[in-house]
Amino acid sequence: MTSLDRLRGPGRPKRHNARTIAALTGNPGCSRRAVLDAAGVDKPKLAERIGFPGSFGQSRFALARGNSFEKMLKADGCALLLETLRSVGVSAEDVGYDDLGADEDDTLAARHDRTRRLLAGEARAALIDHPLLTLAVGGQTVFLEPDLIAFQAAGRLHVVEIKSFAIVDGQADSAKVSGAAVQAAVYVLALRQLLRSLGHDEELVSHDVVLVCPANFTLRPEAVVLDVRKQLSTLRRQLTRLASVSSLVAALPEEVSFDLALPVPALLSSLAAVAARYAPECLSACELAVYCRHEAAGTTAALGRPVREALGGITTVESVLALAAGAPPPAEDLAEAAALLRAAARLRAEALAE
Repeated sequence: MTSLDRLRGPGRPKRHNARTIAALTGNPGCSRRAVLDAAGVDKPKLAERIGFPGSFGQSRFALARGNSFEKMLKADGCALLLETLRSVGVSAEDVGYDDLGADEDDTLAARHDRTRRLLAGEARAALIDHPLLTLAVGGQTVFLEPDLIAFQAAGRLHVVEIKSFAIVDGQADSAKVSGAAVQAAVYVLALRQLLRSLGHDEELVSHDVVLVCPANFTLRPEAVVLDVRKQLSTLRRQLTRLASVSSLVAALPEEVSFDLALPVPALLSSLAAVAARYAPECLSACELAVYCRHEAAGTTAALGRPVREALGGITTVESVLALAAGAPPPAEDLAEAAALLRAAARLRAEALAE
């Protein structure tokens, strides 16, 4: 039994998907998340077991709308989707269409093999529906299914992401667009690795991905091109860090375990043994965020990364208020921060007095 198996307990490791891999980039400095993800711990069940369940996933309405939108785009050999892709220059007039998911009885391995065989051939103008890619994450092989891969006429491959959130007057929710960009970067990275294993140039996969969304609260599709080079760099760093998590695991005491059969106090003690790096953004990306927020109560981290970084080494709100009030005398390394806090407190008092 490996150290990661011991940490997880007898349960099967939780498999990653594109969403969970994308979420890894949201807080790359969190050792707790790195250890739990590398061990394949079921974080939703762990959060529920310790009494801090999170609320994740799309509503039924959003799922139904998304499925209807995708079905409409792919009807009649992707006729509407092709028209939409042409509007951003990611398609040719004579386009083939390959649906690799047509066989519902197919296994993941067989569909991945079909994807490899198709991509091993000479690149042509085509749409590949239901491709299956793989990516190594913390020692696990993860199967990934992009919405679509589009071959451009010149032989360049583009990942196409179909989302149900709306683009209104050319603008969309920035957080949702950011999440879609990171998820698409996961597919780009997996596709590049596959091409490299086939002896092709991985740069045939464009860093420009196509996001297709409904326009102005209708089901009329609109396409935008996103450059995901920044997301790719962040993703590579985090996956490398996750692969080298063994040093973090080796430093943990033997009694640390996230076996869900353990009593709640033992699980809480194990969580406390692995340092977390909570930020409010975690609430939208990590299943344990509600617990970590509770744990971080009274700390500057709970106020967000900008506040934590601006306050330097001051870790608690109580210390911030004490330094702002002028007592106790600050340590030498906190003298500058204390002076700024006192000045801010004075300006606030003057503003309130007026």
